[in-house]
Amino acid sequence: QVQLVESGGGLVQPGGSLRLSCAVSRSLSSDNTMAWYRQAPGKERELVSSSTTGRSTLYADSVKGRFTISRDNSKNTVYLQMNSLKPEDTAVYYCYIRNRGQAYWGQGMQVTVSS
Repeated sequence: QVQLVESGGGLVQPGGSLRLSCAVSRSLSSDNTMAWYRQAPGKERELVSSSTTGRSTLYADSVKGRFTISRDNSKNTVYLQMNSLKPEDTAVYYCYIRNRGQAYWGQGMQVTVSS
């Protein structure tokens, strides 16, 4: 069973930064997707950013230029560096992994951007 352990969420002021991490409990295949989604109150879950091996990374228009996804394959970990945070970035952020045809979700963590 694959487990995803997320960390890095919390409260930050507008304009601040956070780095989210998601560590996967087992090695992944050479062809996989690691991504971040978020869900704000009263809204549907949306893709923030994704990284698929051998393909370009994707970003939601709302975060382009502010968020950066990266991965450390040796640690089976994906990161989301979030800069210039805005109140509208407030949401529960979820890690997502697709590996060998199976999809896995993290438990979610709250990110609140407020003064």
